[in-house]
Amino acid sequence: MSKPIAALAPMAGVTDFAFRELCASLAGIATTTEMVSAKGLVYGDRKSHRLMRVSEHERHAAVQLFGSEPDILARAAETAAGLPGVTAIDLNMACPVPKIVSAGDGCALMRDIPKAAALVRAVSRAVPLPVTVKLRKGWDKGSVNCVEFARAMEQAGASGLCVHGRTRVQMYSGTCDFEAIAAVKRAVSVPVTASGDIGSPEAALRCRLHTGADAFMVGRAAFGDPWAVAEIDAALRGLPLPEKPPLAARLEAAKAQFRRAAEDKGETGACLEARKHLCWYLRGVSRAASLRTRVMRVDRLEDIDRLIEEIVRETR
Repeated sequence: MSKPIAALAPMAGVTDFAFRELCASLAGIATTTEMVSAKGLVYGDRKSHRLMRVSEHERHAAVQLFGSEPDILARAAETAAGLPGVTAIDLNMACPVPKIVSAGDGCALMRDIPKAAALVRAVSRAVPLPVTVKLRKGWDKGSVNCVEFARAMEQAGASGLCVHGRTRVQMYSGTCDFEAIAAVKRAVSVPVTASGDIGSPEAALRCRLHTGADAFMVGRAAFGDPWAVAEIDAALRGLPLPEKPPLAARLEAAKAQFRRAAEDKGETGACLEARKHLCWYLRGVSRAASLRTRVMRVDRLEDIDRLIEEIVRETR
């Protein structure tokens, strides 16, 4: 990784196949699937397998797995590594969601470094692809162990690390600690990706200045704005920022996204996802509040098409 780049952060219920494809088509950014259960893969869960689908537009695509059993995680990684388009395996040791950590997965692994290292070793031995690890600053302010944890993951075979500068207790509140990310960057020799509060080109450049990170994860800033990732990527590369398309073009892109989602998960599933995505696309549009009420009632793609056409007519 010779130059810092922007990457689309994996976000459950947001970065599905269709949305990642759209983001990747706008710039040569790195993408990561939604978090996939290793047990689900090994035991044949259809949803888990579908989550790993990678688009031909995703040139740097990682499958993110979670789990806490070395054999299961290694078998799941073998399955993921054999899929077309997958270029890396990412192990989630950062998810703060209660149902994940209560099972000993996600950020719970930061409280058991030997166990986490055993998982990395098992996966690294099982697959020929790079294995990366997503971690947090620590569990809480009394147990900030990201540097110790990162060193152990590197020694276990991780070829890259992504550090979210908040503790598990913080979840996504408060301010991201760039110094914690910088400390990890100084402590390891593998590439480090920064995650947290990278919501604009200016924020990304500020994060690079403070952390020296090699790459930068863009999360919530991409909600309804896949162009945000391309803008941040350009800023980090010292290129002119691409011009954001007008509303009509943005909504056409949204329509294409929802149709691709329907191909992947069926019309009903796509419309359920479209309700939240379209509300994000409408941020800043006049009458957005009343339009969101109508958006939440759509249950067919043709309903979405009609609503978008109406919005475009009214905002010309």
